[in-house]
Amino acid sequence: MSDTTRIKLMGAGLNMIQQALSIFDSDLRLSVCNRRYQEMFELPDFLVQPGAEFEETIRFLVTRGEYGPVEDTEAAVRSRVEAARAFVPHYMERERANGRWISVEGAPLPQGGWVTVYTDITEVKLQERLLQAHSEELSGELLAHAKRLAQTNRALAASNAALEQAKRELTEMEARTRLTTEMMPAHIAHIDCELRYTFSNRRLSSILPGLPQDIVGLPMHKVLGVVFEKIHPWLERALDGENSVHEFTHEASGRRIRLSLTPDRVGEGPITGIYVMSMDVTEEAQARAALAQTRKRELAAQLSSGLAHDFGNLLTIILGLQGQLSRRQDLAPEIVQAVQSTMAAARRGGVLLERIATISGHRELRPQPTDLAALLDDLQLMARPALPTEVSLIVIIAEDLPVLMLDQGSLQDSLLNLILNARDALGETAGTIILRAHRVSDTWLEICITDSGSGFSDTALEKGLEPFFTTKGCEGSGLGLAMVYDQITLSGGTVRLANAPEGGAQVTLRLPLKRAEPNLSKPVHGLVLLVEDTDAIRETVREMLCDMGHSVIEAASHDEALNLLDLPGLGLVLSDINLAGRGSGLDLLRACRARGLSRLHLMTALPPTDRLRCEAALEFPVLTKPFALPDLRAALEQFS
Repeated sequence: MSDTTRIKLMGAGLNMIQQALSIFDSDLRLSVCNRRYQEMFELPDFLVQPGAEFEETIRFLVTRGEYGPVEDTEAAVRSRVEAARAFVPHYMERERANGRWISVEGAPLPQGGWVTVYTDITEVKLQERLLQAHSEELSGELLAHAKRLAQTNRALAASNAALEQAKRELTEMEARTRLTTEMMPAHIAHIDCELRYTFSNRRLSSILPGLPQDIVGLPMHKVLGVVFEKIHPWLERALDGENSVHEFTHEASGRRIRLSLTPDRVGEGPITGIYVMSMDVTEEAQARAALAQTRKRELAAQLSSGLAHDFGNLLTIILGLQGQLSRRQDLAPEIVQAVQSTMAAARRGGVLLERIATISGHRELRPQPTDLAALLDDLQLMARPALPTEVSLIVIIAEDLPVLMLDQGSLQDSLLNLILNARDALGETAGTIILRAHRVSDTWLEICITDSGSGFSDTALEKGLEPFFTTKGCEGSGLGLAMVYDQITLSGGTVRLANAPEGGAQVTLRLPLKRAEPNLSKPVHGLVLLVEDTDAIRETVREMLCDMGHSVIEAASHDEALNLLDLPGLGLVLSDINLAGRGSGLDLLRACRARGLSRLHLMTALPPTDRLRCEAALEFPVLTKPFALPDLRAALEQFS
């Protein structure tokens, strides 16, 4: 049904009603009226058109004497307009100038404005007068009571109609409110002063897994369990009138929860409860931790770069002078020993500077789809040769782990570092190192490394993650655990030191559990132009590309590669940035782009801070050497 047809049907229906009806909007302009409204008040056509002003209608009626004699027309008009603007439900009966009686029943509308119904009650009034004239047996008081009762009944009917409208509006508002709260990704609730739920949406179990959904009427301590003890002090402060926002960790799921508490009070009145909103902000917390670690690294790099440069120069001078002394033939044995000790200390200082640069220098995360079981198998192959035969390495991995997005290099480095630390803690005695990997809810990948040694001392538990803290004396640099902490935190994870219940040290790593998105696109195989000026590297990369299903044509320089760009079917160009002869790999890819080639990639062993590499990375994807086949495949598929 069209809008025009619907409007015509509505108008026809309203015109059949014997009562007069008008609807004015919030600006007191006419929206709708029926024909009876015009006939009852004998209004001209321009006052029954949509948009007609209520004030003009009242002025017309006052001037015509509708309300009887009026001394000040404008004052009478103004008082009735102000009363209309109040939008208050009302019922009244009045006698018109022509001697007829009408009842006026008005009610405000939820969108603003109001609707008024006018009923001719002249016959009712005549019957009342006839009854009064012919009922001598009835006392005047009884007649007055009957009259007031009739008026009251009519007013009550109007009030009931207004009440029903308000009830409908309240029901609709409650339904919209509940729908809104159910759609929000947060648990929203209200509790009374006895800490009992009076309202709750059905989101509690999605925010705090394992908790019930139907909680209205239940006390908080029974619903929340151990969580209640953690948040109870904040609830007490909210009952004292304090608005607050807090964060805590839900130990069972490992999620970070943000809790907002707002006292429920009207004006300066007493507090009648608390509004509660809980949100899962785990991903936000992980991102904050990674950002904070990045800022720490940047600050450390600024502080250490100048010192490392100066100390590097000093160590170079010391090594040079001590080298000259060591070549002399006339030194006493104790002097030779002192020279050798000085050179060893200087070399150790150089290694320490290199590790400081590794921690504080710029580092890019390279997450890629990872089968954790395969990664841990490779880790065992690397770690076992470094372990004594009397030390066992046991790896236990949960079977339900999906393919995850992980920075494989930093994770393997961290785990290998922890395994070697556990080996050193065992010393010369036989023992066991256990590596367990499982997921905590759908939030974290947790990896625990436990040894059967004597465990951490109280001091180590407190300071073990601080740079330069070591329990190995002169044999340790104190940067091993600090590097692990740096790598894991940079990924948004956490590191926790503890002593296992059965004895021995335990290091727990938690990394964000990020599932790898399945790659539904088919790999694109075709002709690849490989440009690399080192024969051994070119041969290795060619074999990788062939294993991926590509056909490969090779070039060793910028000029040689330019002559091959017009080969039919050429779909990919992979070039080193630094090439022998004239022109770089960056120049080559710019020429390729000018000829319409789109799949263009660079590779390099230059550090991320190198000027040429930074310039190249602004235009093309850059793969860092060294890389393995999975790295190459991931890089080419990501930017295909």
